[in-house]
Amino acid sequence: MLDADALAAVVKLVPFSAHLGFEIKEMGPQRVVVHALIRPEYCTSGGTAHGGFLMALADFTGAVGAFQVLPDGAKGTTTIESKTNMMGAVAAGSTLVATATPLHVGRRTSVWVTRVESADGKLASVTTQTQMVL
Repeated sequence: MLDADALAAVVKLVPFSAHLGFEIKEMGPQRVVVHALIRPEYCTSGGTAHGGFLMALADFTGAVGAFQVLPDGAKGTTTIESKTNMMGAVAAGSTLVATATPLHVGRRTSVWVTRVESADGKLASVTTQTQMVL
């Protein structure tokens, strides 16, 4: 069960995620899972998820993970580098599942890999991002 106060704090810090309908399903230092429904306004031609939407979902998911591993005294985290490979199209009306895991956790940065898949497991994108400790 997710801590309601922790979830409320994340939404307050990142209101853009609430605007896009991102739902945190699991949140911890080793894994973060976020779901998002692909609405028509988040699509490109052909009615599939826009790459920018996939990138926003992955960035948010990795950042939530980075927030979980901040060292004592840190004030927050910010993305300083991000690379996304688009792997496959996912249609409007589908639910995306973004899963972020740490590749590296250090004192000044953490690196997260986020796989974005359809609910039935079709890979849509893979993002690797570096988060800087503030």
